[in-house]
Amino acid sequence: MHFKKTAIFLALALSVAAAGCKQQATSEAKKEDKSGVVLAEVNGTPITDKEFYKEQENLPPYLKPMTETPEGRKEMLDTMVVRELIMQQAQKEGLDKSPEVASKLEDLKKRVIVEAFLKKKVEQSANIPDAELKSFYDKNLDKFKTGEQIHASHILVKSEAQAKDIEKQLKAGGNFEELAKKNSIDGAAAKGGDLGWFGKGSMLPDFEKVAFSLKEGAISDIVKTKFGYHIIKVTGKRPAGTRTFDEVKDQLKAALAPEKQQETFKKIKEDLKKSAKINVKEDAVKGLKTKGGDEAKAEPAAGKTEAAPAAKPAKP
Repeated sequence: MHFKKTAIFLALALSVAAAGCKQQATSEAKKEDKSGVVLAEVNGTPITDKEFYKEQENLPPYLKPMTETPEGRKEMLDTMVVRELIMQQAQKEGLDKSPEVASKLEDLKKRVIVEAFLKKKVEQSANIPDAELKSFYDKNLDKFKTGEQIHASHILVKSEAQAKDIEKQLKAGGNFEELAKKNSIDGAAAKGGDLGWFGKGSMLPDFEKVAFSLKEGAISDIVKTKFGYHIIKVTGKRPAGTRTFDEVKDQLKAALAPEKQQETFKKIKEDLKKSAKINVKEDAVKGLKTKGGDEAKAEPAAGKTEAAPAAKPAKP
């Protein structure tokens, strides 16, 4: 648990550095916004539940579960208290007004503003109208032709004995999705074993042969593959043919959005440059040095050999 506490504290501390330019705004907001339940006071400065939830939301996904228990929440609040103490001490020592901090805050402020601007403009471009999606669909019907497909879920375990025990629970009325979440050892476990839609040739032959032979809603006997022991459930079937627009609309939107965003970004750059007065000093640019200056180009000293390049990691 000590490791978890350290990890949470470091994550919070780093979040301060990453969003350092927001610190003054946060301090002012505390003075003006009195809403929220006060969880702790640090030398008179309140820490509210709103701040707690905000910090929790900003944690990396692998750390969030640590804060979802009473003990984890208590430890996270403690890290927020310690961070506030560090901030107060740093302000007493005048670090918040030092030229170095001011320079970094100004740099971060620019980054945050640019990021907010691009996020607003680029996200708007991702909202592609249905009419535009339908036009693309109609012009590219051949791309949406598929063979027979099934929608299936599975429970994968290492031992046949465990598979038989799960099979027994299913026959007694056990919930397939819940048993998958609890027992399955692959990445689909979190989704109740859901493997999504797939056609022939996508899965291992032994798995696929059984899966495609099942009727919709049916659950298989135990199937052994090189990965372990599977129990398969077929939840949907599609005959060969052309997928309808409604079936592929969300898929289309996800596929076209990145290209649309790139186009938007390119247009933003072009429009801004057109309306701006830009004078690039080519001679000054040519005079820029690489990191380390001219020394970086120096030959190895006599009698010394250059270090061999690091070996590339072997492919899995």
